[in-house]
Amino acid sequence: MATQDYDGPILEIENLSISFFTRLREIPAVMDFSVTVQPGEAVGLVGESGCGKSTVALGVMQDLGKNGRVVGGTIKFKGQDLGQMTMEELGNIRGCEIAMIYQEPMASLNPAMRIGRQLMEVPMIHQDMSETDAYQRALQVVTDVKLPDPGRILNSFPHQLSGGQQQRIVIAMALMSEPSLLILDEPTTALDVTVEAAVVELVKDLGKKYRTSMLFISHNLGLVLETCDRICVMYSGEAVETGRIEDVFDKMQHPYTQALFRSIPLPGADKNSRPLVAIPGNFPLPHERPKGCNFGPRCDYFEEGRCNSNKAIPMAHVEHGDRHESRCLKFAEIDWDTPVIEAEKKEKAAIGEVVLKIDNLKKYYEVAANAIFGGGNKKVVKANETLSFEARESETLAIVGESGCGKSTFAKVLMGLETATDGEILLDNKAVQNTAIEDRDTKTVADVQMVFQNPFDTLNPSMTIGRQIIRALEIFKVGNSEAERRTRMLELLDLVKLPREFADRMPRQLSGGQKQRVGIARAFAGDARIVVADEPVSALDVSVQAAVTDLLMDIQREHKTTLLFISHDLSIVRYLSDRVMVMYLGHVVELGTTDQVFSPPYHPYTEALLSAVPIADTSVIKKHIVLEGDIPSAMNPPPGCPFQTRCGWKSKVSGGLCDIEMPPVREIADGHQVKCHLSDEELAGMEAVIKIAAE
Repeated sequence: MATQDYDGPILEIENLSISFFTRLREIPAVMDFSVTVQPGEAVGLVGESGCGKSTVALGVMQDLGKNGRVVGGTIKFKGQDLGQMTMEELGNIRGCEIAMIYQEPMASLNPAMRIGRQLMEVPMIHQDMSETDAYQRALQVVTDVKLPDPGRILNSFPHQLSGGQQQRIVIAMALMSEPSLLILDEPTTALDVTVEAAVVELVKDLGKKYRTSMLFISHNLGLVLETCDRICVMYSGEAVETGRIEDVFDKMQHPYTQALFRSIPLPGADKNSRPLVAIPGNFPLPHERPKGCNFGPRCDYFEEGRCNSNKAIPMAHVEHGDRHESRCLKFAEIDWDTPVIEAEKKEKAAIGEVVLKIDNLKKYYEVAANAIFGGGNKKVVKANETLSFEARESETLAIVGESGCGKSTFAKVLMGLETATDGEILLDNKAVQNTAIEDRDTKTVADVQMVFQNPFDTLNPSMTIGRQIIRALEIFKVGNSEAERRTRMLELLDLVKLPREFADRMPRQLSGGQKQRVGIARAFAGDARIVVADEPVSALDVSVQAAVTDLLMDIQREHKTTLLFISHDLSIVRYLSDRVMVMYLGHVVELGTTDQVFSPPYHPYTEALLSAVPIADTSVIKKHIVLEGDIPSAMNPPPGCPFQTRCGWKSKVSGGLCDIEMPPVREIADGHQVKCHLSDEELAGMEAVIKIAAE
């Protein structure tokens, strides 16, 4: 197919409708969807889970499975209708001219084949390239995706690489045949924020270098702002607003877009004075969509008889902006500059006495050097090194850092799932660090509870919601009879704002956000004093995140709970935490109030973390720092400062001190601690990473 000279749109989707057919009914997944991607352009596709983003991508790949079918409209690639092509013609395009990068890198990699061989297959199959040329091409692309020691990487198996390295290999594989269109489906969801920043930077650079057009699917508006030229917002199978990034972010013309922005923690949001506004109601299931506007039942501007008539609502042209369109009957009548009705301001809970005191806590694991076959010398994994901090009643202490920094290990020791190697954990002045959970008394177990990252994995699929909460009440010895426990269970459903009839539902009948609420209800079944929330909202949509974090804060105010909030999302940390503890390779490198940690002086690692956070605000100017290299192994940490192998400030410290000596913990302001060799003058001269541009 001679398409090299083609100069029209790379991808044209017009009035696309895709349905899935079950034995019972036809389920429309995408309806009347149109988007155009020009040469070298990156278009972001955003919306909540289930809105049809991935279905559009699979439609472009013509890979809808046996139940999926295009029932209307066209998908044209370089002017040619993909729906009219034979399987052979599609085979020549897929993987060669159109490449797709999936959310989970291991889904695209063969675990039993070396990386080099997997990369070489692409040009050898699609371009009849010789083995020697294909190897040179693989070497070039692995260098392009900024992986260290490309020769070693090509000789490795997938399991020998970190998650970030695996994702880079998948990107390299997609680029092997220099495709015209790259589809990225949530490519950074499973990655740390620092790795995400590096991968996003890489995708942008490679897009320019190869002049590749991109369709970037994400629910992260900040990420789309940083990577894309245009945006298409989807809701319940339809495009509801499209336009240039600047037009849609600054002059939005659809109530759903506005509601999305209200529910994400942008700079200035505060859990007490400026709480987030969650989108009311629930996302409609495909077979339960309302008449008229799909967003109508959740919309602030809904008008009875007009917004819910039987007439289809078309996309309409917006006067300002370039190809800016909105699927709203009232967008021209709404005063978009009127300040939104703010959420009710909350009283800040008074911080109480110290409930939890951690003193020089260490947790080491001993593993065989040859862990697969046993034998060999023993090696020590230093998961936590001399952790010391306090947490008070009604306080939210955020614990942040990359994967492998020791956040979850500390949580396991606190919960009693592991015992400490050294140091103390005092819960109400009672040492618990050496008492495993099975040896703890009921009150101690009930006092320290956990809300997990993935609500799907923590509920028994064969037990009703009510029964699961009653089971927790039985374990915590709450109530003297089944009737008392049932009453308490219904009160807990009220507490997490779930209807009481959910008691008789099975987990599969609940959405992700509703399941997470059940997890929270269970954690509070025994009136927990301390709740460890381990990434409790990262698996949820942004609109649901706002409701769940708000719920946690409300319960905290009412019950004076101490919340240890483990997260890598610094936007949400800034919004809801009172104090922040930054961890790196088992060490606490910075500890202070939220205001102290989010404004200079910073520890160099905190500075890099802040720079990596994508913020969905066009007025934000960020200092650009991309960390080189991966986090070192806790089995073989570097000498001296744990961060010295990746630190951009190392040259400012004289005498090679960073390489040989562990930095002391210094208090640089009241309650603000930093573990760093930088001088007071260097720290004082640091610039703010995140600035708001002057109006």
